[in-house]
Amino acid sequence: MHIRRLAWAGLEIESGGTTLVIDHVQHPNELFGLREPGSELPAPAPGSVDAALVTHLHPDHAGVPALQRALRPGATVLRPAPFVDVLTEQVERDLSTSGLTAEVVAEWDSREVGPFRITAVPAVDGLGSPQVNWVVEAGGRRVLHGGDTLFHGAWWTIARRCGPFDAVFLPINGPVVDDPALQPPSPFPAALTPEQAAVAARILGARAAVPIHHDDEHLIKPPGYVEVDGPVAEFRRHAGGIAHVLDIGDRLDLADRTALVE
Repeated sequence: MHIRRLAWAGLEIESGGTTLVIDHVQHPNELFGLREPGSELPAPAPGSVDAALVTHLHPDHAGVPALQRALRPGATVLRPAPFVDVLTEQVERDLSTSGLTAEVVAEWDSREVGPFRITAVPAVDGLGSPQVNWVVEAGGRRVLHGGDTLFHGAWWTIARRCGPFDAVFLPINGPVVDDPALQPPSPFPAALTPEQAAVAARILGARAAVPIHHDDEHLIKPPGYVEVDGPVAEFRRHAGGIAHVLDIGDRLDLADRTALVE
């Protein structure tokens, strides 16, 4: 299993000639409308991807134009159940008119794509939209992608039913969100903090914990989106020896048993 970190929470995973993407967007800033397009980030070759997985349908986790470019004809978008709210309605609309084939995967259900076995597992979105996390297995290796989940009580069940994991990819930026559509606002983090991500990784039995969904990409966030300071350094402090930090574009080869040693 070969993994490349893409923008924000995105991953590209290849095994046996089959390629998946998870939470793929070309550049979140373009989706937020806060910067002119032109800052290119790593992306799959056009028409090269056999299936796309989205944890939820917020625009920084489900980039419909990016998926249209990346997916081969007939490829499927695996997704959680539809639920239209103010944060998902635009992506739901874009997906429904995109011509892409989408399939809902319920919690604990699995799908086979080439050599991959893909399972949706429980997750909790901090802003109220339905979310799943994804367990992906191939070639004797197993990873989990955490979207932008909160800390929750299903970690132990996921570990028992699906673990242990060679690597888990978890959000670490602990954002506090003050959105006009979500009033009165919550003062609590809407995704895992660095410490919570480290605890979740240990519960999951991860050999390596890879941080995603954090500001080291120098993204311009919308007003009312405030992350923890220095999330990567904090994550390293709490995760210790299992922390494995990838910059955007970095690759991880899980066939190489030494690849997870920092």
